[in-house]
Amino acid sequence: MGVTSYQQRVEEWLEACFPPSVRSDRAERTHRFLEEALELAQANGCNREDAIALVEYVFGRPKGDPKQEVGGVMVTLASLCSASEIHMVEAGDVELARNWDRIDAIRAKQQSKPHGSPLPQ
Repeated sequence: MGVTSYQQRVEEWLEACFPPSVRSDRAERTHRFLEEALELAQANGCNREDAIALVEYVFGRPKGDPKQEVGGVMVTLASLCSASEIHMVEAGDVELARNWDRIDAIRAKQQSKPHGSPLPQ
């Protein structure tokens, strides 16, 4: 699989931060992505009722193809960043650099959370 330089840099950080069982756990990575997506929606003014309505809508439909859904996430994230006047790549670079500085805290949080739980703590 060919990956972008940013994705490769994130993989290098994941490798430095987590054991293979955590970094390659698809359910864990999915839960963390959903958590971050919800936090972004909340930060942009989405309320709980709208989020719950969207969860009901999405889970009332057939499952999509992960590869196509990644494309949709990338397109909608880029358009949200444009509407919010956020430079998407710069924000990603800043957060990745911040994560390198927080490896010990991130590891501790990961180790303290209930195994198999979608909740981060």
